[in-house]
Amino acid sequence: MASVVLVEYTDSYEEHLSNYYLPKEQLQFTSMPLDTINSPNISNSAKHILILKNNIPVGYFALEGGEKLLKYSENPNARLLIAFSIDSRNQGQGLAKIGLQLLPEFVRNQLPGIDEIVLGVNQRNTPAYNLYLKTGFVDENEFYEGPYGPQHILHLRV
Repeated sequence: MASVVLVEYTDSYEEHLSNYYLPKEQLQFTSMPLDTINSPNISNSAKHILILKNNIPVGYFALEGGEKLLKYSENPNARLLIAFSIDSRNQGQGLAKIGLQLLPEFVRNQLPGIDEIVLGVNQRNTPAYNLYLKTGFVDENEFYEGPYGPQHILHLRV
């Protein structure tokens, strides 16, 4: 049985992430981990989280507060989940689902005081939308007009 855990990114994982691969059709909905980690548009308070399988990074997302969050939620104790992805060579193994199922406990342990995770998922990205619903996110029928079209705003209480 593979060991799957969430950990906060450190530079020791940079080499692994430099080999991360996502096909072009997925990049319309997310971005490469190192691009997000090194982006000047990401707040300094953002937490960069890796999904590790047997100590190897297979997935990534960030949890961000600040101004971006306010487009999705008025809750000051929420964080915005962005740039979620699973390396394409590890897709189809249920790792995204496991990673999202580990999220509430991880947030409770690592981000005390945070009581909600929100995210925007493009209306055209049905597989991701269904995955988020299966892992406890709730669609409260709110939308955000993103750069690539309307996004469902989903909420997860932690």
